[in-house]
Amino acid sequence: MVIKWTLVGALLVMSSWANAQSQQVPQRIVALAPHIVENLYAIGAGERIVGTVEYADYPEAAKQIPRIGGFHGIQLEKVLALRPDLVVVWKNGNKEADIEKLKALGIPVAYSVSKNIHQVPKELMKLGKLTGLEAQAKVQAEKFISEYQQIVNTYKSKEKLDVFYQLWPSPLMTINGKTWIHQTLTTCGVRNVFADATTEYPQISLENVIAKHPQAIVIPNERATKEPQKVDWQLWSEIPAVKHQQYIEVDADLIHRFSTRMLIGVRDMCDKLHASRTYYGKRQ
Repeated sequence: MVIKWTLVGALLVMSSWANAQSQQVPQRIVALAPHIVENLYAIGAGERIVGTVEYADYPEAAKQIPRIGGFHGIQLEKVLALRPDLVVVWKNGNKEADIEKLKALGIPVAYSVSKNIHQVPKELMKLGKLTGLEAQAKVQAEKFISEYQQIVNTYKSKEKLDVFYQLWPSPLMTINGKTWIHQTLTTCGVRNVFADATTEYPQISLENVIAKHPQAIVIPNERATKEPQKVDWQLWSEIPAVKHQQYIEVDADLIHRFSTRMLIGVRDMCDKLHASRTYYGKRQ
């Protein structure tokens, strides 16, 4: 009954309160994805974050932000208790039902809609406009564009390398050519052997991987509450990557987040893939 009363009471007072706040620069922000938290800190708005979700762990200060939910949804009563004047949600990453409830309560909602690398600078500028920190956001956006172009220029003319990206080991999953991760691979000047898959994140078999003959296997170190079953690739020596021990480990938190830090992860992956490319080049 306490929670129900809280929600009903909020319906009566939240709308007028939020409307009064909507014309001001937000000072109490709830960020509903780890990459949103990272980008807010990048432009200097991190101290305004009063609530966030599980796995929002960077920078170090972000670990102290109260948690109001995670991948499976948010606890609305906790959000209301924080009295935010802006909630930044991840479109297609947060539950639409949760977002609609926030809107119904009159809480201002802004969307993060990054789907490709080139949208990261735009996201930074959007956050800068929302928070009144446009100058700082512009600096970060221009830095991102410059550093990304440097990586592209380094690898765009290199000899191609056939790569399998092991998104998840059990069930075995990968990525096709329409995904954010595929773009990071093309930035490295390599070929994604499952680029033509019909779904963005297809579940595949070991036989599928064998048939593609990848020269390198990228394995992201993904944090999870339960350690997934690992693939014993050593049993499949007919795969060139296995025969030549070309396994590339990368930081999933860098590669898989739509944040400014992803370029650290991309550069690291590109350098490691180039080492594989060089290995095969020396064998010819």
